[in-house]
Amino acid sequence: MKTENSNLLTAGAIAKQLAMPDTKVKKAIADLKIKPTAKKGVCNYYSKDVVAKVKAAIK
Repeated sequence: MKTENSNLLTAGAIAKQLAMPDTKVKKAIADLKIKPTAKKGVCNYYSKDVVAKVKAAIK
């Protein structure tokens, strides 16, 4: 089932893509003060360019 957020990623999806724990990804997002591109309920969705920023922050 496709949604309008098909090109956006949750913190969990970013963690899977980077093969890192969710907590490290969420902490990196918070430390970098990255705002979500979209929000649906309690889920935050981030654009794909956030992946590189999070990866650089964790390494």
